[in-house]
Amino acid sequence: MVFDPDDRCVLLERVRAHTAPQRVARRAHIVLLAAGECSAWRIAEIVRVDVSTVVRWRDRYAREGLAGLEDRPRSGRPPVYGPEVRLRIVATATSTPPRPYDGWSHRLIADHLADTGIPASQAGRILAALQVKPHRVRGWLTRPADPHFFTKAAEVCALYRSCPPRSVVLSVDEKTAMAARSRKHPDRLPGPGRARRRGFEYVRHGTVSVTAALDVHTGKVVVEELPRNDSAHFIQFLARLERHISADLTIHLVLDTAPRTHPRPPAPGRRNTHASWRITPPSTPPGSTKWKSSSPSWPAPSCATGTSPPVTTCFRRSPTSPPSTTRPLARSVRLQHHLLETPPNMA
Repeated sequence: MVFDPDDRCVLLERVRAHTAPQRVARRAHIVLLAAGECSAWRIAEIVRVDVSTVVRWRDRYAREGLAGLEDRPRSGRPPVYGPEVRLRIVATATSTPPRPYDGWSHRLIADHLADTGIPASQAGRILAALQVKPHRVRGWLTRPADPHFFTKAAEVCALYRSCPPRSVVLSVDEKTAMAARSRKHPDRLPGPGRARRRGFEYVRHGTVSVTAALDVHTGKVVVEELPRNDSAHFIQFLARLERHISADLTIHLVLDTAPRTHPRPPAPGRRNTHASWRITPPSTPPGSTKWKSSSPSWPAPSCATGTSPPVTTCFRRSPTSPPSTTRPLARSVRLQHHLLETPPNMA
């Protein structure tokens, strides 16, 4: 038998490898012993196999080299479902499901391809082998190309990390149609070996809409009821904020660009009653900057723990109070309107 010296290192690795299959290590051991001029019956005694097995693997290596030590392809059972059926399964799983279903299940795919006679379990195995998972949904967001996105993101993140001197950083947003609910039955207190028990039924108390301003660095929240989500009520909320914040502080607002709520630049020929508030015109589509606003998350701890949120001031609008949009702000406040788009890693 002609032995290739370059194959010796490969065969030794297979013999010494702890994770190699036993049949692979045994075949390599047979070839190495045969290369050392060892007889077939002696190799059979060392490896503890039949002499015919030694002769077979020795001859196959002599004819084909290392490739001869691999298993031969076997015929096995012929496939019941050919490539056409597999393509139809994949095409169905990657298409829009029929109404009223919102996604494809294995049983629904099997019913849709009833003419092929394929069961739901086999359809699932075919999709699993191809790593097609029609039941999984991953959310995504899009954003227009903005070359200044990272500059704007760094500006907002810098305000969140550190408050500028003599300034206050406010994250402002509206919370609409919040459901007010309470448990129908009181909780049962825990005991030894028994956790607290809570009923699943609840009582609805209607909904409420508010505008909230969160002080990012102190956690204080200012809330005002929002009877109508428009720019007039939003400017009135800003005017009340201005009256409750010290005059020697600079106000930094972090907010989104909802067009119905946030004020726009005045139209040509229209008198700007809020000249002291310098607002950058929105340059992003509605709802594209929700990710960087912190105010929508302030009620979350109260919902999880059942405690009241840290509300500092709650404005309640009187029906007879005149709207503040008809008069300018009392003092000069530098307002920085930070506009961002959706970051690419959230897509």
